[in-house]
Amino acid sequence: MKVKVIPVLEDNYMYLVIEELTREAVAVDVAVPKRLLEIVGREGVSLTAVLTTHHHWDHARGNPELARLRPGLAVLGADERIFSLTRRLAHGEELRFGAIHVRCLLTPGHTSGHMSYFLWEDDCPDPPALFSGDALSVAGCGSCLEGSAQQMYQSLAELGTLPPETVFCGHEHTLSNLEFAQKVEPCNDHVRAKLSWAKKRDEDDMPTVPSTLGEERLYNPFLRVAEEPVRKFTGKAVPADVLEALCKERARFEQAGEPRQPQARALLALQWGLLSAAPHE
Repeated sequence: MKVKVIPVLEDNYMYLVIEELTREAVAVDVAVPKRLLEIVGREGVSLTAVLTTHHHWDHARGNPELARLRPGLAVLGADERIFSLTRRLAHGEELRFGAIHVRCLLTPGHTSGHMSYFLWEDDCPDPPALFSGDALSVAGCGSCLEGSAQQMYQSLAELGTLPPETVFCGHEHTLSNLEFAQKVEPCNDHVRAKLSWAKKRDEDDMPTVPSTLGEERLYNPFLRVAEEPVRKFTGKAVPADVLEALCKERARFEQAGEPRQPQARALLALQWGLLSAAPHE
């Protein structure tokens, strides 16, 4: 299983997942279809489906044109508002593309119909991969726009139980997220080290994806709502209340700060074999 990381728009990522034996491919969150098809052609793969995490324009805007250019293409997701949806998926449903298995995980909060996708191959040395859209990002999570804090907490808690492997998120918001994480936990050495690493990536105009769930549990405050420093920062004790307070504090933090400086704007596509991601030091 090979993943092509494709920066698009201002700070979005779309992905092309390739099953290397059959050369079958699945796209995730198609925002710029012509760019995707350039890479599909260059890789010599057969695009069979699109997995859309949620209906927002920057994650689904390319579906209609891609469906027009590729008649019969399956466009899959959990929300009927997704452009050109051909089949609505259910929580826990499993799909198969060549040797690649896909488990569909409904993760409401950012939107009511947000779906994350957990992909793996049997008997393969490559670790599994989670495509989390805006449910979970590097050191952060999406804004809770259509769900409750309890729903968001349950969604993140479910993602947090997955194997501690690779996470491909929907946006390049890592620097801002880590700066907020440092405010929440100023004594967290993992936050400090990750922030230093992310600043170097930013200077080199390189993406900070993928991450891993194992790492996220160490520095992502939204996965650390049971930790004493995070509870102390929010003044709350119940996990969902801690998360709700974190979301409010982050919104104030972002309003007070400078506009985000997205990384990797100039990159057309960056290939990451799931075993060859650069170490996060």
